[in-house]
Amino acid sequence: MAENSGDNVIFVGKKPPMAYVLAIITQFNDGKKEVILRARGKSISRAVDVAEIVRNKFFTDVKVRDIKISTEEMTNQQGEKVNVSTIEIVLER
Repeated sequence: MAENSGDNVIFVGKKPPMAYVLAIITQFNDGKKEVILRARGKSISRAVDVAEIVRNKFFTDVKVRDIKISTEEMTNQQGEKVNVSTIEIVLER
């Protein structure tokens, strides 16, 4: 994943998609030209949904500039190493 972890990065987790959509709208209304969505594991589909909601319902001028996928090695509660898929979606206005 990119090292860019400024205030224009939104980490997608278990909240409803509209919570993240509101965060993106706020970023763009504050003058940001680029917002980065990051998600891991089961939250990846939610991140894609959020990006599409923003593009199709709120800001039709927003484009997906880049999508990066990767795998992170993590340790679970049992102490085992597991691979977790990650995605980074760069939205640009």
